Parts: sequence; C-alpha cells; structure tokens
Amino acid sequence: MTKQMFLGRAAGFALAAVLAGGAIAQTVPDGQVPETGGLDIPANLQIFGKVDPNVRKATAIVNGAVITGTDVDQRVSLIAVANGATLTAEERERLKVQVLRQLIDETLQIQEARTNDITVTPEEITRSFAGVAQRLGQPANGLAAYLRKAGTSDRSLRRQIEGELAWTRYLRRRVEPFVNVGDEEVNAILERVKASQGTEEFALKEIYTEEGADAQASLASARAIMAEVQKGQQPFEYYARQFSVASTRGVGGDLGWVRAAQLPDALAATAQGMQIGQVAGPIQIPGGYSILYLTDKRRIGSADPRDSRLSLKQLTVRFPPNTSQTDAAARAAAFGKALQTVRGCGTVARIAATVNAEVVDNDTIRIRDLPPQLQEIMLKLQVGEASPPFGSATEGVRGLVLCGIDAPQGAAIPRADQVQGQLEQQRVNLRAQQKLRDLRRDAIVEYR
Repeated sequence: MTKQMFLGRAAGFALAAVLAGGAIAQTVPDGQVPETGGLDIPANLQIFGKVDPNVRKATAIVNGAVITGTDVDQRVSLIAVANGATLTAEERERLKVQVLRQLIDETLQIQEARTNDITVTPEEITRSFAGVAQRLGQPANGLAAYLRKAGTSDRSLRRQIEGELAWTRYLRRRVEPFVNVGDEEVNAILERVKASQGTEEFALKEIYTEEGADAQASLASARAIMAEVQKGQQPFEYYARQFSVASTRGVGGDLGWVRAAQLPDALAATAQGMQIGQVAGPIQIPGGYSILYLTDKRRIGSADPRDSRLSLKQLTVRFPPNTSQTDAAARAAAFGKALQTVRGCGTVARIAATVNAEVVDNDTIRIRDLPPQLQEIMLKLQVGEASPPFGSATEGVRGLVLCGIDAPQGAAIPRADQVQGQLEQQRVNLRAQQKLRDLRRDAIVEYR
C-alpha cells in the first residue's frame, strides 16, 4: 500500500465487536445462500432483449430535479481531488456510474428534508465550505479556483455539503427522537463485553463483489480488483468506494472492529492469519467475493503492546537530487553501520555529526501510529537500540533510536452511556437506510 496509509487507530473501548447487528452488510452465515426475496423468478429463465454495458446514461431527472452530465463529471473530479487520486479514463467511466447513483440518493435526501420543512442556509454551507478548504490546505477564498483547475467546481462541493447537512438534520429531527434503548439491553451488552475480555478483534476494511451468473467471470473480476489494490497506487478506501457493492462502500469499506465469530468461516480464517497492513483475497463467501484489508487488531479488555508510547530520536540523512540507486544504497549501508554503534540516546548527537544526519525528538508517538513494518521492529527493540535504516533514494534514509517506552494500561470496560450511545447510533443508521430505500422505491426517475 502507499506510504501515506499509516495504520494507527485509537484503541478506544472494546465494544463494537459485541454489539448486535454489526456493520458487516454483505455477509451471511455459512451454508445460507441468499434467496430471491420472495420474487417469483423462473429457474430456467430466458432474457428477451439485452442491456448494452457500453451505453451509460449520465443524466437523470429525479422527481423533476435534473442531474446533468456536468454534475456527474464534476462530482467525479471532486472525489479524485478529495482522495488525491489520478483517474485513468477507464476508472473515470466506472466511477461515473457510482456517482450518478450517489447524486440520485443525495437529491432524494434533500427533497425529503425540504418536505419536512428542513432547510440548510447559505451561511451554513459557506461555513462548512471554509472547513473543507482548511482541510485541503487552501484559503477559503481560493478554493473555488483550486476546484475549477482540478476539473470540478465549488457548486458541486456546496451541493454535497447541502445534502449531508440536510440529511443529518432530517435524521436528528425525524428519526433520533423515536429511537429508544432500554437499560436491560445496555446491561446485557456490558455483560457480554466482560465475558469477551481477551477475545481477539480485527479492524477490517472490505471490498465485496457479487457473484453473477458466470462464476468464472465473477472470479476474474474480483482478481482484477485485487491486482489493482496490490499496485498500491491509491488507498484501499478509494477502491472500496469504486468497486464494492456492500453498503459499507460509503465509508471506504470500513467494517469497524469485529471478532472472528461475527464473520463467515472463510473470512474469519483469513483474518486470523493476516498481519496488520496486509491485503488478502479474493475470498469466496456465499453470494460473492471479499477482499480484506487488516488495519489493526487487539484483544478486548487487554493491554496492547502497540499502545505503548515511545520516546524516540529520529536520524535523517538526505540525498542530493538525482542520486542514483547505487549511490543511495551505498550511503544507506554506511548510515546503517553508524546506527549499529548507537549506545543509548546520549550518543545520538555525536553519531549524527559523523554522517551529517538531522536529529528530531518525539516523545508522544505510539507504536500503533507507525507503519506496520516499523511496528514489528519497535516491539523488539530495547531502550538505547536503533532500528535498521529505512527510506528511499528520493526521500533519504532514516533511523529510529528508542530512548524510552511507557507501557499501556489495561483497556477499560465501557460506561453504560457509551454503550447506549453506540446502540442508538446503530439504530438511527438502520432506519436511515430503510428510509432511503423507501425514497428510492417511490421516486420517479427518468434517465436521458
């Protein structure tokens, strides 16, 4: 995966894995094949006519509201900007289909909010727009020009902001007041959390593709997606949003924290054998194929060594521009020999001077916040020892010296109000999905 994909996660409290109705939208228990939902479909059917996959309708009228091809193109470019992605022509065409569906849902959400006298003012949109500009490292008054240069527009971003704010406000007013969680449910979950202490949990992200009538073609498609993921040109979340058909697509395929018992046997067996940062798949499960990405793992209620906070000194040797791979390797080898002479952090300044290295102190980083390869190394180091050198010909090489380590405390059992809050949020999300399905079913959508 790309170097930007640092896999640190806050340990939090170990609750999500034991809540009923987790976020694994596509999985079903082993041995249960998805049914047709009560539809009367003949076993030996004949298709009259055909759907031409080369004909893609990029314009839609949703209950009278027009979504143009320009709207779709600009939203695709906005997604690329937000993810720092460079799309090929083929990727852009595939993403257009997904974006059109998202724009239809967004339009339905805004319409439903307005029907319930819920509006979002221009001032609210402008405040959120300024927040996006800050996250992208752009001045608020310069974001519109930045977006236009990237092939999108501030209108597309403002429309997305309006949709998110309107739907959130609708749920808060029309759904959340009717969600109730009883004390008995909360107490039962707390008991299950206590009983699950020591059980291993996995923080997983997933791309799920359905198995079509042609099993070989479906498998080949899943393998092609896996090959794209392994290239590491984009973050895993980008591929999940583009290719996954599960409801978790909107959150980059994030399944949250899950236990093996919550997964189909094939996924559970795979997750238990994975290392943090590893991608595995495609894995066949009832109804389709899954590609898993393990971002973290922990044991419920147990102190995790990866939560240890480190006191470090980082040494960096930078290379002149256009340094060849051979010269970089030679300098890295010399730097590695110098690191082997480290005898505690008190010797770092002297050794850094001999190899012309920069030194930076960090006393707050957790092992969990480091890239997976470095996590394993730091877990094995003793205080005063240095890591092997790491880096590249373009960015130079670095080494970490361990000056001290603060072991983590045992994970705490969640409070009752935390359990209640998570249960309520789960139920709000479920009702929101049901409402959106109803809106789709009742909508008049005309494609042009």
